[in-house]
Amino acid sequence: MAPIDPHSFIDSTHPLTTHVSLSLYLDFNTQIIHASALLTLSSSFSGDLSLDSRSISINTILDPKTLDPLPYSISTNPDRIRGTEIIVSLSGQSSLLLVYSTSPSASALQWLSPLQTFSKTHPYVYTQCQAIHARSIFPCQDTPAARIRYDVVMNIPTSLSAVMSARHVRRRIPRPEEGKQLEAGSLGESLWCGEDRVVEEFAMDQPIPPYLFAFAVGALGFREVGPRTRVYGESAAVEVLDAAALEFAGTEEMIKQGEMLFGDYEWERFDLLVLPPSFPYGGMENPRMVFLTPTVIKGDATGAQVVAHELAHSWTGNLITNINNEHFWLNEGFTTYAERRIVEVCQGADIATLNIGIGWRGLTDEMERFKDNLECTKLWNKQEGVDPDDVYSQVPYEKGFQFVLRIERQVGRTAFDEFLKKYIATFKFKSIDTNTFVEFLKANIPGIEKEINLQLWTEGVGIPEDAYEPVSNIYTKIISLAKEFKEGRMPSEEEVAEWSGQEWELYLENLPKSCEPSQVLYTLPFFL
Repeated sequence: MAPIDPHSFIDSTHPLTTHVSLSLYLDFNTQIIHASALLTLSSSFSGDLSLDSRSISINTILDPKTLDPLPYSISTNPDRIRGTEIIVSLSGQSSLLLVYSTSPSASALQWLSPLQTFSKTHPYVYTQCQAIHARSIFPCQDTPAARIRYDVVMNIPTSLSAVMSARHVRRRIPRPEEGKQLEAGSLGESLWCGEDRVVEEFAMDQPIPPYLFAFAVGALGFREVGPRTRVYGESAAVEVLDAAALEFAGTEEMIKQGEMLFGDYEWERFDLLVLPPSFPYGGMENPRMVFLTPTVIKGDATGAQVVAHELAHSWTGNLITNINNEHFWLNEGFTTYAERRIVEVCQGADIATLNIGIGWRGLTDEMERFKDNLECTKLWNKQEGVDPDDVYSQVPYEKGFQFVLRIERQVGRTAFDEFLKKYIATFKFKSIDTNTFVEFLKANIPGIEKEINLQLWTEGVGIPEDAYEPVSNIYTKIISLAKEFKEGRMPSEEEVAEWSGQEWELYLENLPKSCEPSQVLYTLPFFL
């Protein structure tokens, strides 16, 4: 027995889940999901199979072929990070059916009352499963090593609609037989088939890591943005939807440029959901349905750079995934590089370099933050006993980007583009670790280890000396103006007239942490 993920109870002797079929009944009054999950394994198995869960109440676990109960146990003392271990005793089965209910405190679910929405009339719920929160929605092997296909039958109020990181199959009336499998729990046929209920069906046909499982339910509307893209949001938030459609009008061009750089777009749709302001991230790269905070809508199309990052994940992160969170840089370093390549084509080299400058500032700040915990400054870092949410930082993004850029600078862009396409084609729909990447790099760019200290970059602390500090006219000018601010000189209106949100971000990041009230009042009109 050997663990394969410090954040999961599963080990190397367990067959991995390949498919999950979920029936979900969303009860907005209690903020509970009554559900069943049919887990299909890669092979039959005899012995104790461990599953990850958090704040989930198990009603029964069955052999889906015979409907006989399967013996199981639940750990009595939840692990602070991993949650609760469910151990199911199998005797040659290759699948198991769990009937269960979630908790109102489920870490992946954000329930909003009507008063917390734009409409003030309808409730709303959305998910955020990264890094290890899918286990609070359904018992699973909650590790990127276990890539799953899934289908979902979701029972919701008729006044609402649902979107998912999956293909929408259809919206229809509930069927009585669907509610029967939940009778072992606290839900029966009568509730499932209530007159005020409707079913939405979804299917994810490509294997994804569990953290990319995502859905949102509310009174939703949408705007068409391109042949592969809709922008969704609350239907009552008309101004937000209209502004988002304008902000992200160039999405199709970015998809096309991504395909030219990295190969075919494998996910068919690239839809966007603008969430309520409580969404805790700028964006989340759920395949087919990217989640976005409304704060990325800036009115000048610069918010599209967040979309470029989530789009880039369609190749690096979603197609090729880190095997666990210790190798998170494989997702985010490559994606930050890919994002800036897309931005360079669509918005120009100066804007791409400006983004590198903002990232460089973020990276140097993280070095200061982790000066007493240097493990967190490594790309490949040890996370046994560490909650990944507690050490989330810009290091895997920006130091990872610097490593990828260092390779490109060594071999040249043309050769690196060929390597990158081969890398993506070789490992698509797979989860890998740092060693796998390094060995592939050495095999395909012979002698690279003699030119770049690969071990220093992947396992060393701090910022290597051969990292690239960006130089661009825009970047240099903004940094210079920020230094002059410290000396009492304010920028003129002419100097900032063409600035977008990105330029202001870099400028503000480089201002002193404290300043005079008059200086704040001077800069305030630029934001009004």
